[in-house]
Amino acid sequence: MNLKSNNSYIWALALAGLLSLNSCGDDFLGIEPQGSLTPEVLENAQGVELLTTSAYALLTTRVDGYDPYQASPLNWVWGSIYGGDANKGSDPGDQSAVNEIELYNTISTNGYIEQKWVWVYAFNKRINLALQTLNAAKDVKEEVRKSRLGELKFLQALAYFEGMRVFGPFIPWVDENNTENDPKVHNDVDIYNNVIASIDMAIANLPERQSEVGRVNVWAAKALKAKILMYRRDLAGAKPILADVIANGVTSDGKAYGLEDDLDNNFNALTENGKEAIFSLQFSNAADNNGNPAFCLNYPHNSGPGGCCGFFQPSYELVNSFRVDANGLPYLNGEYRTMESVSYRNPDKEGVLALNTNDPVDPRLDFAVGRYGIPYKDWGEPGNDWVRNPVNGGIFIPKKHVYSAAEEAAGMKALYGGWAPGSAMNIQYLSLRDIKLLYAECLANDGQLAEAMAQVNDIRHRAGLEVNIIKRADGKPAANYSIAEYPSTHAAFSNKETCIKAIRMERKLELAMEGERWFDLVRWSNNGDYMARELKAYVDYEKQYITKFAGASYLSPSKTMLPIPDNEVLTMGNDPETGTPYLVQPEAWR
Repeated sequence: MNLKSNNSYIWALALAGLLSLNSCGDDFLGIEPQGSLTPEVLENAQGVELLTTSAYALLTTRVDGYDPYQASPLNWVWGSIYGGDANKGSDPGDQSAVNEIELYNTISTNGYIEQKWVWVYAFNKRINLALQTLNAAKDVKEEVRKSRLGELKFLQALAYFEGMRVFGPFIPWVDENNTENDPKVHNDVDIYNNVIASIDMAIANLPERQSEVGRVNVWAAKALKAKILMYRRDLAGAKPILADVIANGVTSDGKAYGLEDDLDNNFNALTENGKEAIFSLQFSNAADNNGNPAFCLNYPHNSGPGGCCGFFQPSYELVNSFRVDANGLPYLNGEYRTMESVSYRNPDKEGVLALNTNDPVDPRLDFAVGRYGIPYKDWGEPGNDWVRNPVNGGIFIPKKHVYSAAEEAAGMKALYGGWAPGSAMNIQYLSLRDIKLLYAECLANDGQLAEAMAQVNDIRHRAGLEVNIIKRADGKPAANYSIAEYPSTHAAFSNKETCIKAIRMERKLELAMEGERWFDLVRWSNNGDYMARELKAYVDYEKQYITKFAGASYLSPSKTMLPIPDNEVLTMGNDPETGTPYLVQPEAWR
């Protein structure tokens, strides 16, 4: 679970999750049909390994009737597009369900909502089968039993955490104790405590080191617990866990957690699973057509690396958030929205698609975003045809997850489904940069402003290292880059409100295009007000540059979750005892 060459083995084992584990009953007089795999056959150490691997596989593969680019825990749609980091891109008619998502006109029949729901419960089905088999197997060594139990409980907590982040905490809880093939469960209970119980069990059973780096360890489980607590706004509960992870945590192969000097090390198949990676989704370059299917639509178009399909284009609002003042510090009150864009559409139809000003920007802009006139990794400057439809998507290109020419030369390019671009690059679901900024929030909440800003300055110091300055062939910086640490005289060191603004802006910049933004806006809100205000400002800004945003709605503060898919409500039906629906829409979506 750590080597690219071994990932085909993982993919093969994932097929175990597709096999029926149900007997055929009395109609066949107890004779098992040929080709069937019964629970008893798997109730042993080998079966436990097969089903545990199958559970991990659903983090990365397309199986069980869902499309990973719609449902993946990498959340490029729900975290980034819904949060204003990016718009859909591509053409209006391609993946048209995202049109209503990006314009905040989403309805409960939207296919992307349906696919996310399906993923949560398909994932849990696999986890539950593995847990049930683990409980029944008698030949599993105790240390292995404990680790697999911890791994599966971590995955269970992750699956439901993803469900809560998108649909809210009132969703059905179905764990390994429910053995019904078609469980009927109401969504009238907040499942938060169940999720915490699962992650606590993971922490109690996981080792610090694993034989395979792709397996989760105890420190990853602690990091996930802290993130779940932050989602619940339990900063007091999260704070000591975050401090412990930062100070003492190690990767599954024993490396002490730390920030990588080179930002690229976190987004490169040749340097992945490093000291900043707490838990990564492991992708493959094996001949299994499974090269990061979650992002298979999200590569530069035509002659660009990948060649398809022009989705997931960074927004103007995100790009201009990277503008800095004369001191190399970000604007914390939205002042950048009143200034000229740092990049604009070239009015000369014969020239390159877009031009850039010489205004000072944070160097992380050109690490997270592809801009015309700026080297795009080691591919040279983008060509005009790298953007599929600038009228619909704007002039910017996603960058972090796209493989480099060096990775392609090393065999790290892959395909998804035999046609779509893919990469063997692992993607971090939990990272130290995320954890440090969450810890900064906790410190600021308790009035420890200097300590909070020390975490922010760690992040900013790394961003300003020479290795992270994008240069042209002549060795000169590709743009007017400027970044500084906050001085102790800054208001963020003495004013709590300013400190919190600085931390929130740092998360926006550091985690840009990483699927976190909308979830951050939700958890920073009291009754959704902050989220609604920020997204209104985003829509109002974006419509200046992309006309389709004139048809966008303003997301209501009450809609801090997505609706339950209509199809699921209808499929579950009514409880025969009470006549009430098993699934009830959140009040905001009725």
